[in-house]
Amino acid sequence: MKQLKPLEDLIVRGKRVFLRVDFNVPIDNGKVGDELRIAAAIPTINYLIRQGAIVILASHLGRPDGKPTEKYSLEPVAIVLSELLKREVFFMHDCVGEKVKAKVMELKPGQVALLENLRFHAEEEENDQQFAKELASLGEVYINDAFAVAHRGHASVVGIPKYLPHAAGKLIQGEVARLTGLLTTPAHPFVAIIGGAKISDKIDFMHSLLEKVDTLIIGGAMANTFLAAQGHAMGKSVLDKAGFEIAMEIMKIAERKHIHVVLPVDVVVANKPEAGEKSRTVMVGQLDENDMALDVGPMTSTSINAALHGAKTIFWNGTLGFTEVKAFSSGSLHLAKQIASMKALSVIGGGDTAGFVDGIGMHDDFGFISTGGGAALELLAGKELAALKPLYK
Repeated sequence: MKQLKPLEDLIVRGKRVFLRVDFNVPIDNGKVGDELRIAAAIPTINYLIRQGAIVILASHLGRPDGKPTEKYSLEPVAIVLSELLKREVFFMHDCVGEKVKAKVMELKPGQVALLENLRFHAEEEENDQQFAKELASLGEVYINDAFAVAHRGHASVVGIPKYLPHAAGKLIQGEVARLTGLLTTPAHPFVAIIGGAKISDKIDFMHSLLEKVDTLIIGGAMANTFLAAQGHAMGKSVLDKAGFEIAMEIMKIAERKHIHVVLPVDVVVANKPEAGEKSRTVMVGQLDENDMALDVGPMTSTSINAALHGAKTIFWNGTLGFTEVKAFSSGSLHLAKQIASMKALSVIGGGDTAGFVDGIGMHDDFGFISTGGGAALELLAGKELAALKPLYK
């Protein structure tokens, strides 16, 4: 198995270290709503500080379409990061340019700076080599610790390593080790819980899972597609109609491999996915034409509990309902508590599921929570991630 070059192999004392992190966090009215991804970068940052490096942090935030946009500024992140590190974080109001370079050159060992949003420049997502060179000129060493964008071919993750000595940060090392281990040497029984909306987005990942799991639990909007493909009327529920054929193919493969598949038998429905909407629980097949399936029902939660019994490895990616509205989060809350009560190795596959678990205060109740949704799924599907390629020995 290929090994990543660890940051511990690089001499960083007294050097400017360009550290690509993932601080793509929700910000509302200038305040950070979820510190999970910021906190995940702290071990690497602290290591570099202890080693006497000058730490230059870079990240993207949201989709500002290649131009400066106040609501996508990383300045609120600098405030939170300063609190977590218990030291000043110097915020730069751009990520390239002579003014930024001059300020970076004034930094001393042990000091930390955060550059402004990389995506304020369209060249970042275009993997423009001149832009990559400009970014690289700020550092003497490059460390990538942004696992959540490891599947993106952007300048700050695949361009910079061409110009600087480089290695993987502690977060990326841990993510790759845990996730590859999950599919190469999982303890059995191995149960996977998969949600989300589009099957077509997860087809390679699903096929990879079918080679390893003993039980497959399907929830969320993805379950609607499976149920509709089997002929159940799903009202106005969110469906991936292009995924009907894929859903039936997955069911056939599961049957051939004797994999136990759990689908909802009852669902919580409403006319709209909004707070205050009148909701009720119905059996699958009994939805009215205006009903939307927005959560699993209590009978389904009971069958999920039974399917989890005795599991030694549990992987969860995708909530069971529309958890943005509390009324439709009961199934996911019940599942989170059930998994947390078990002795199995539990892995959360990033994305909305990680945010949900963190939001209900259960972050520490799981064995491992990935910071990367799409990146985690691509790695588990056996794909080579663009940003990891230069980091291998």
